[in-house]
Amino acid sequence: MQKIYLDNAATTPLNPEVIEVMCEQLRDNFGNPSSTHEYGRKARVLLESTRKQIATSFRCSPSQVLFTSGGSEADNLVLQNAARHWGIKRFISSEIEHHAVLHALDAIKKDNGVTVDYVRINAFGEVDMEHLEELLKSSSVPCMVSLMMVNNEIGNLLNVSAVSALCKEHGALFHSDTVQGIGHVAFNLEDNPIGFIAASAHKFHGPKGVGFAIVPKGMHIEPLIHGGEQEMGTRAGTENTHSIAGMGKALQMALDNFESEREYVSGLKQYFIEQLKSNFNEIEFNGRSADSEKSAFHILSVRFPKDVPMLLFNLDLNGISASGGSACQSGSNKGSHVLSAILDEKESEKTSVRFSFSKHNNRQEIDRVIEVLKDLI
Repeated sequence: MQKIYLDNAATTPLNPEVIEVMCEQLRDNFGNPSSTHEYGRKARVLLESTRKQIATSFRCSPSQVLFTSGGSEADNLVLQNAARHWGIKRFISSEIEHHAVLHALDAIKKDNGVTVDYVRINAFGEVDMEHLEELLKSSSVPCMVSLMMVNNEIGNLLNVSAVSALCKEHGALFHSDTVQGIGHVAFNLEDNPIGFIAASAHKFHGPKGVGFAIVPKGMHIEPLIHGGEQEMGTRAGTENTHSIAGMGKALQMALDNFESEREYVSGLKQYFIEQLKSNFNEIEFNGRSADSEKSAFHILSVRFPKDVPMLLFNLDLNGISASGGSACQSGSNKGSHVLSAILDEKESEKTSVRFSFSKHNNRQEIDRVIEVLKDLI
């Protein structure tokens, strides 16, 4: 059976070049970066050269780049430091953020007594910028805004420049979960002055279990994990050097090939949209995922005209991997908090599926998915 992987927003297959780099480091560069002998120094060079590479890519200082286990840790590192050590008393976020942010804010609110307000979003999942400005104007205490660059379920792009400008005007800090953005949105921190960003390597064809946070200069980070003085005292534990090397290679490839991959993957997504529209009546797309100007080029959230029980399960039986947008598809007791926030009850009852693409997909796979969907729906 032909296997078709269309769940690249969940994780991506590793580039072969990344695997080669990681295997080389596992074999030849096994030293502890904190050791002062030759083996340790070699590992330290790898660590710091990757840090410098990332900093150059995003136009920041290497000292601003902190290696983590992934995006969730990076988000928590920033948000918890904001409440515990930077005097932030109020957070402004949205109800359709990734759970790495929403659950972190729930815990921070419980443990630190801060206020959490949620900016309004419209039926397409877009942030109400006027409401955001009202919330910022009304803040009499130190405030941080946390809004994701790319929504992982519906692909919406945030206008980070406008949010950055509002935060600067009202003296608020700006944190953005950029996990789905890196490798899929061209940006740097000079032209888009987001204060704090989070990344996870497995979203851009790198390894799982490694990522990074970027923080502004002068912001002192207290560790969440205590022990040694690794990562400039911000994160205890021996660094995952081979995965960090793989992440550096994956990021380099993603940025070097960004334009060609965007053109190719965007073409696949548009072709899929056209085929869905021509084969299914009353097909809808959640959020702005079908709008090439307002969504990331790799995510498409499809809402079918009725409830189709076990659709994801049956797609999987046909060798097609995708993600669901409701409890009956995901196997969870809860549906998608994102779709619940933007769809009315009637539309929420319809089956939604997120298809997400990469450079490894092709049109023949899209054609096969359409044929299977026609049989199932």
